[in-house]
Amino acid sequence: MNFMPTLSAAWRDRNSLLCVGLDPDPTRFPAHLKGRPDAIFEFCSVIVDATADLVCCFKPQIAYFAARRAEDQLEALIAHIHEKHPGTPVILDAKRGDIGSTAEQYAIEAFERFKADAITVNPYLGRDSIEPYLAYRDKGVILLCRTSNPGGSDLQFLDVGGEKLYERVARLVDTLWNQSGQCALVVGATFPAEIAQVRALTGNMPLLVPGIGAQGGDIESTVRAGCTPSGDGLMINSSRAILYAQDGEDYAAAARRVAQATRDAINRYRRQPA
Repeated sequence: MNFMPTLSAAWRDRNSLLCVGLDPDPTRFPAHLKGRPDAIFEFCSVIVDATADLVCCFKPQIAYFAARRAEDQLEALIAHIHEKHPGTPVILDAKRGDIGSTAEQYAIEAFERFKADAITVNPYLGRDSIEPYLAYRDKGVILLCRTSNPGGSDLQFLDVGGEKLYERVARLVDTLWNQSGQCALVVGATFPAEIAQVRALTGNMPLLVPGIGAQGGDIESTVRAGCTPSGDGLMINSSRAILYAQDGEDYAAAARRVAQATRDAINRYRRQPA
């Protein structure tokens, strides 16, 4: 799977800009799953099966698996997505950031062990810390730019030579780091003005947009600020609002209802392709 064309096909064929984040918290699982050794895989795979036709990608957050010693279940989950729902990209949300030799190991972990199609990374160690991921030419490399948390402004709004730091990141990635066309940026839905600015700086580069749903980002503002003229360009992530829509045994059906409502809400404001 080549991440960028597969993502474009999912935008088109599924008429969806929705990304479902897979952040499994066993304390919130339905009662029939609690205490089971495979509960994380079971919970997430059922959510995946219920929503795959509604999404452009899935985004498992590695910390939710690693904290429970469930990396094997993460491997199994990504394999399940690839086998049962081909053409559905998987973004490993890891936000890695380290020097080149360590970044090489993180790239092996993401792309060879877990078989992810893309990974989120932290750009603040510079170009050489990103190059090990870019060496995997069929994979996506999604760099933090303007994050959805309130404290992101502590650094991302610093002035660096007449522009804000997040703007410098966007411009660097667009003009110098994205020579192979693998890059995307993370820009939070809680800051629609900054989404619009990043879109203006980077043209049609894909944007991963967390922050709708439980974090309070507005769907209309997000779509109007970030959608490209062709009606795509966004991976709008919702995690908790979909995963925990219902805590009973019918949690998958409830997740599907919320995912479909979210996708349809996005599409109400989306520029539809010609």
